[in-house]
Amino acid sequence: MEVRSRADAEPFTTADGSTIRVLIDADAGGARNQSLAEATLAPGQATERHYHAETEELYVVLAGSGEMEVDGERREVGAGDAVLLPPGAWHRIRAAEDELRFLCCCAPPYRHEDTFFA
Repeated sequence: MEVRSRADAEPFTTADGSTIRVLIDADAGGARNQSLAEATLAPGQATERHYHAETEELYVVLAGSGEMEVDGERREVGAGDAVLLPPGAWHRIRAAEDELRFLCCCAPPYRHEDTFFA
């Protein structure tokens, strides 16, 4: 059984601008078919609009609120909301007036090489 603590996951800033803590992936925990990370955006901060050619993502908002954009459609999101990001869908998320924390579940596992910007 693999159990990883958020406290042990070192944060880093990704190419899209969010702060990420990898919770489980191939290197941390041995997951072969998916990855799980926690992302954080400061108040008013947004990720850079991007897509993943192969990866399907699920975002699950843990705390805060913001605006999610998927292929030009915008919706308000908040704690408890889940969003599907199909492969090839352009997306970005912006924090509202408070810090936004959300889980990023990726299948196949997240790879930098599968992230494309406008």
